[in-house]
Amino acid sequence: MNLVKRLIFRVLREFNLWLNFFRINQLSSEIKKAAKQNGNAPIIFFNASTRLSGLSQNAGFSLISSLALRNNGQHVIHFVCQKGLSHCVLGTNKKMPQELPPCGECMRTSRLIYSGTETQAFSFQRDSEIDAHIAELTLTELLQLEWQGIPLGKLVLPSLRWILRIHHLNDCENTRYLAREYILSAFNVVREFEKLIERVHPSAVVVFNGMFYPEAAARWIAQQHRVPVYSHEVGMLPFSAFFTAKEATAYPVKVDENFHLTGEQHSRLDEYLSQRTKGRFITAGIKFWPEMRELDSAFWNRANAFKSIVPVFTNVIFDTSQGHANVLFDNMFEWLETLLDEIKKHPEIFFIIRAHPDEARPGKESLETVSNWVDERGLAEYANVLFIPPNQYISSYELIAHAKFVMVYNSTVGLEASVMGKPVLCAGKARYTQIPTVYFPENRTEYKRWLADFLSADKVDHPARFQKNARRVLYSQLFRASLPFGEFLEEDGVWRGYVRLRKFGASNLSPDTSPTIAVILKGILHGSPFLNEI
Repeated sequence: MNLVKRLIFRVLREFNLWLNFFRINQLSSEIKKAAKQNGNAPIIFFNASTRLSGLSQNAGFSLISSLALRNNGQHVIHFVCQKGLSHCVLGTNKKMPQELPPCGECMRTSRLIYSGTETQAFSFQRDSEIDAHIAELTLTELLQLEWQGIPLGKLVLPSLRWILRIHHLNDCENTRYLAREYILSAFNVVREFEKLIERVHPSAVVVFNGMFYPEAAARWIAQQHRVPVYSHEVGMLPFSAFFTAKEATAYPVKVDENFHLTGEQHSRLDEYLSQRTKGRFITAGIKFWPEMRELDSAFWNRANAFKSIVPVFTNVIFDTSQGHANVLFDNMFEWLETLLDEIKKHPEIFFIIRAHPDEARPGKESLETVSNWVDERGLAEYANVLFIPPNQYISSYELIAHAKFVMVYNSTVGLEASVMGKPVLCAGKARYTQIPTVYFPENRTEYKRWLADFLSADKVDHPARFQKNARRVLYSQLFRASLPFGEFLEEDGVWRGYVRLRKFGASNLSPDTSPTIAVILKGILHGSPFLNEI
């Protein structure tokens, strides 16, 4: 980026920060005049892992929700990091882990976006006892660490995997350094958040996804005090949020037995799928498919030599490294090793192994990749294997249309394939496996048996109930559980995935005027499902 572009970038970023500040101040002034606190126990918000110097979508969801609660007379406290972490996740330089995070920039942003509301700041206090205890531990020992009953190793593991973009962490000094500093910081969050809980006795806590270690630590100690904790993640539609009392990254959307799609709802879902199959969709502000190419003659000249086609859709490290996903296999690569055995046994089947486009996203490239696994296993030498790397935008949906059956770990494409009427063999617990939508075995032995049977069978059945349930689940995730925030937030025009506040008044934050606000208030205040009734 040249100097002129950097200057323009900086000016636009500053403009968005101050625009958000002025709009938040205006809303706070309106809220103070219109709403009186109802005397209920406060609600604590904590989000330290989604932004440094701008307002990300998740930071926006948290902010709007807190403003709506205040507008409804609720006492809200923001737990705010003021150099409270030795190293935060977003502020970690994975190439130089010892480099300190940009605390000044982050604290300035906090002052601007939390203007006019009550905050509880916390700073970092290094605990000499635990510091000495962990100084010489191996990485395995660090990740298994429990201290004063707190599972600190378990709390920091997802953050380490995410920032280092690798599942199998290397036991080197850089990784051990980060693990130690994250553990010390997580312990500090537990202590400081517990002090706040014991002082104000909150009625609820709201955190960003609950998996990154600062929020995971706060969530853990709140649960020990039996305080309801709600977490949020980006939803499946643009400018939408998913809230839950469970693990947000698992997207545990409840689909009632009596919920069945109407004709209008079927049409709405079909229109969404029509756009998605053309690559016209955005997730968390990111457009993964700049284009979507059809299968060409070269592909078909090769594919026609085989009896059938079996697409294999892989995923990215962070999505497959969560504990809730790995119930049959310890990780995605272990699953791929199982597939390798079957590839050798079935030369008559054309296996299409597709890497997820996000594996090579600039700035967030995975360092342990399916591409590397394919190279290491020499799969390019197998006549019955085609590998599609993350930067080749061949239509997944055309592959599905011609598949004998589809293999996935826990990718959303498995649900879409079931909607399209294709049998799916799923290897990881996914956001759609809570009801029968795909073939999801109970254990690894059963998985291997089903895989062998499917590959040998002339045809794999796709039960009608799978397709019907898949439509119910997908519709629920899209239009019921993905709460739209587009009336409050818009793209900031600088960073992909970052937002600024639209111009609106406190009256727009009322449950009487906004269905989204109504759902969030009922969910946080009364424990109701975070679902739109549409």
